[in-house]
Amino acid sequence: MKVTVLSGGVGGARFLRGMSVVAKSDNMTIVGNVADDIEVLGLHVSPDLDSVLYGLAGLADDERGWGRAAETWNALETVAALQGESWFKLGDRDLGLHLVRTQLLREGMSLSQVTARVAGSLGLRCRLLPATDEPLRTFVETPAGTFPFQTWFVTRGHSDEVDAVHYAGAPEARAAPGVVESIDAADVIVITPSNPYVSIGPILAVDEVRAALERRRVPCVAVSPLIGGRAVKGPADRMLERMAGGTSPGHVASCYAGLIDALVIDAADSPAELPRGVRAVVTKTLMRDDDARRRLAQDVLDAAGAVA
Repeated sequence: MKVTVLSGGVGGARFLRGMSVVAKSDNMTIVGNVADDIEVLGLHVSPDLDSVLYGLAGLADDERGWGRAAETWNALETVAALQGESWFKLGDRDLGLHLVRTQLLREGMSLSQVTARVAGSLGLRCRLLPATDEPLRTFVETPAGTFPFQTWFVTRGHSDEVDAVHYAGAPEARAAPGVVESIDAADVIVITPSNPYVSIGPILAVDEVRAALERRRVPCVAVSPLIGGRAVKGPADRMLERMAGGTSPGHVASCYAGLIDALVIDAADSPAELPRGVRAVVTKTLMRDDDARRRLAQDVLDAAGAVA
C-alpha cells in the first residue's frame, strides 16, 4: 500500500511515528509544510520538516514537544550575550542541521534535494518532500497588524486573535519534484492532525497540490487536531472559532472542503455536523505514547479501507 501524507510539524510528526510502524516506510511519502521556514542568524531553518525528521529518526524531545532530545543551548547563550538574534530557540545539536542545510542551499541544491540528503543521513526509509522548493511564507492578519508566522507564533506567543491567513508566494509556487506524483500514485492519502490554517493550509495553497487532491481516485482521510473542540496544544481551536465559526468536526472538515472522504475525530466530539460525503470515524486521537500513535494510524488506514 502506497501512503502519501500531508503533514505539519509537532502533531504531524507524532502521528507519523505511528504511521511509520503500521505502514511500510518504503511505501510512505510525506509532504511537509515549508511556509514556516525562516532565516535566523543567516541560517535556513525549516521547523516543520525538522520536527518530522527528528521524530522519525528517534531524536525528538518528547517532553518539550519540539527540537532535539538532550539539547544544550551554549551557542544561543553566546548569541544573547553578544546582543544577537536570540528570540528563536536554536539548540546546539539543532544548529548542525541548519548549518548543513544552509551550506547546501548556497551551493545550489534545492530544498527537496537537501531534505532527501539529510533524511538519508538520519536513516529515514520513507520519502520526505517539501511541498515546494520555491519561497512560500505564511502571514497572519490580526487586530494588531499583519505578522510573519514565526513573529506571531514565537515572539508574540500567538496571543493575537487571527482574522485571516495568507501565503506569500503561493500563486507562483510549483510543487516540489515528486509531490504530485506521490499523490497520483497513492493508494491512500492522509492529512495529519495539524493546524488546518498554518500547517496544512500552506501545502494546499500550492495549486498543483490542491489540484492533485481534487482529482484523486483514492480515499483521503484527515485527522482532526481537536479533542472535545479544543487543541491539545497551540492555537488551532482559537483560529477555527474565529475564522470558521466554531470548533466542531464540521468546522474542521470545512477547511478541507472537496478534498477529504473521511474525518477521524475523538470520542469526545460529535460527528453529527459533518458535511455530506465526509464519513466520521470516531476513535481515541490523543497520542500519549507509542501505542496510542500506532492505534490511531491503524484506525486511519482502516477508515481509508472503509471508504474506498
